[in-house]
Amino acid sequence: MDLGSRRVTLAVAAIVLVVAAAVVYVTSVVRETSPVAVTTVDGDLMFVALADGRGRVEQVRLADPGARSATPMTCQRVYRAGGTTVCLRLAGPGPTYAAEVSRDGAAVRTVPLPGVPSRAKVSASGQVVSWTSFVSGDSYLVPGGFSTRTGFLDVRTGEAVESLEGFTAMVEGKLHTAQDMNYWGLTVADDDRTFYATLASGGYTWLVKGDLVDRRLESLRRDAECPSLSPDGTKVAYKKRIGRLGPWELAVLDLKTGEERRLPGTAGVDDQATWLDDERLAFAAVPKDAKLASIHVVPADGSSAAVILIPDADSPSPI
Repeated sequence: MDLGSRRVTLAVAAIVLVVAAAVVYVTSVVRETSPVAVTTVDGDLMFVALADGRGRVEQVRLADPGARSATPMTCQRVYRAGGTTVCLRLAGPGPTYAAEVSRDGAAVRTVPLPGVPSRAKVSASGQVVSWTSFVSGDSYLVPGGFSTRTGFLDVRTGEAVESLEGFTAMVEGKLHTAQDMNYWGLTVADDDRTFYATLASGGYTWLVKGDLVDRRLESLRRDAECPSLSPDGTKVAYKKRIGRLGPWELAVLDLKTGEERRLPGTAGVDDQATWLDDERLAFAAVPKDAKLASIHVVPADGSSAAVILIPDADSPSPI
């Protein structure tokens, strides 16, 4: 064998070893994140721990947030309501991702995701599970520089809808048929059909209200992203930019009066907030001089600034 052939052989062998190592790594991670039903609940808040980089799901009592307890799950996003838990997780080489849904301790459904997990919610009854994933790109920071898919699963019927993009959209009173529409941050009311979400198109974002059964939606106002409906259904929290290109902060909209209130101490948030109750919101944000996100809590009436509740944590979900 001449020198050139030997170099080619060595190069091919090296590539094979690298690929094999990658497959072994991804397989081991997938094995760790195999579907695990939630069989016990021992806390008030469920979240994804970030410190070890594995996405371990833990629980805490709000009265003692320093005392964490582990669960068997490993997720990138997690949410639980009405006895139903959704875990957005790594599912295989590629990498590929899936939404694992369990109800009352038993696995219900695995729904493949078209991209990297971003948001997850469950309706109060536990009957409607929703998610958002990035199809390309990895950030909302550049409008139009990414593509998302927002879908949902009706646990009662087993129907899974991959995307809201097939819904009839009325934007500012007119039928909207642009090809660049993206949706994210689906949140469902207690009737399990009324929903709120973000619609982005043409460099703008709108808070939209829709109907999962009629598959129609209409815009309510511009510049509102990642909405979250309060338990009593009277308010919607969302992130809103400070200025045209500034960072986001949280705002709360009173659906009856139309009054919008910005929440202090939330600048820099990039999360779909979670209502702990009708008066308090939890969200993840990276504190100043920190590398990892922490879970913060803020009063919904804006009476005081947000404070850190759980360091090195993401994806808060009340239990």
